[in-house]
Amino acid sequence: MRILLSNDDGVHSPGLKALYDGLEGLGELHVVAPDRDHSGASNALTLNRPLTVEDHAGGFQSVDGTPTDCVHLAVNGLFDQPFDRVVSGINTHANLGDDIIYSGTVAAATEGRHLGLPAIAVSLVNEGHFHYETAARVIRVLLEGTAPMTLGPRCILNVNVPDVSWDELAGFRVTRLGHRGRAEGAVPMTCPRGKARYWIGAAGKGSDAGEGTDFQAVRDHFVSITPVHVDMTRHEALPSLQDWVERLNHGVQDEGSL
Repeated sequence: MRILLSNDDGVHSPGLKALYDGLEGLGELHVVAPDRDHSGASNALTLNRPLTVEDHAGGFQSVDGTPTDCVHLAVNGLFDQPFDRVVSGINTHANLGDDIIYSGTVAAATEGRHLGLPAIAVSLVNEGHFHYETAARVIRVLLEGTAPMTLGPRCILNVNVPDVSWDELAGFRVTRLGHRGRAEGAVPMTCPRGKARYWIGAAGKGSDAGEGTDFQAVRDHFVSITPVHVDMTRHEALPSLQDWVERLNHGVQDEGSL
């Protein structure tokens, strides 16, 4: 099994190293990650300049671009042999609920899926204990499963691991995405040249974070496993929207414009 590892925290992040160490011996591992922290990059793809790839100790490679760039280059240009799957992480912080919209970690996994590969995004719900080895072991268990998991097209697994030791985990739980409340306000500051600058405020607390959500699972010390797909169509809204548009069409036709 050939596995591509990437992340959004950068090629030197401890989570990436822990993931590599935790998966050693499971297959042929290759690491292609950003040369610096790209948290919050989402699915950005660099199209306005060429990208540079650099080699690092242990066979790791970095790209001066986004997480999506890294996976795209690795699958579509850097290697002659095809990969069997993509694993992105271990992210230093949670990717729960709405976080996945912004997450470069999740984006690296979805890029792998766009290119036809099964993919997992894994994050540590960090509480300052930095149990990366727990998250790495979780992924190894998922990959070592004897029965292959078929999720369908354009679907990935978003995995969030509590920041506890392996022995403290309560188990695995299949979840849905919860939702966060409104983010905290921007934090103003002044740069040394006297100009106003702003830090983006912290993410909001969970507002839809009850039973069945990824938030609740992690609070209960379960590994949260959420199937995520990139079709953002709100399918249940289609019938009512179709009725509304048909009424618009009839109105316009009555006016003789169509």
